[in-house]
Amino acid sequence: MESKWLSTTAGILDIIAGVWALCVVIVLFIAGGITSVIPDIPAWISTVLFSISVPIIILAILAVAGGIANIVKKSWGFALAGSIAAFFCSFTFFFWGFVLGVLAIVLTTISRNEFK
Repeated sequence: MESKWLSTTAGILDIIAGVWALCVVIVLFIAGGITSVIPDIPAWISTVLFSISVPIIILAILAVAGGIANIVKKSWGFALAGSIAAFFCSFTFFFWGFVLGVLAIVLTTISRNEFK
C-alpha cells in the first residue's frame, strides 16, 4: 500500500511558498508606490521594485497552481513545475525557504506513482 501524504505535503509546501511570495510582492508594490511619490528618492528605485515584482508574481502563481495539482494528484509534470517555482520564489524565506523548496521538489519527485 502506497502512502498518499507525500504529494499532499509537497502541495501544502508549494502553496505556503506561493502565498508568502505573493505577500512579499504586495509589500514590494506598496514600497514602490511610496518611493515614487517621495521627491528625495530617485525614480529608478520604484522601477526596480516593480521590475522585481513581476517574475515573483509569475513564480508565485505557478507555485500555488502546482501545489493544487499536487494535492489533487492530477498532473505530475505540472506539480513538479510548481515545486520548482516554489523553490525559486521561496528566497523570500531566506534559509527556511531554501529548505522548503528543496523539500517540496524531493517530495514531489518521490510521489510520482501517486499521480493519475
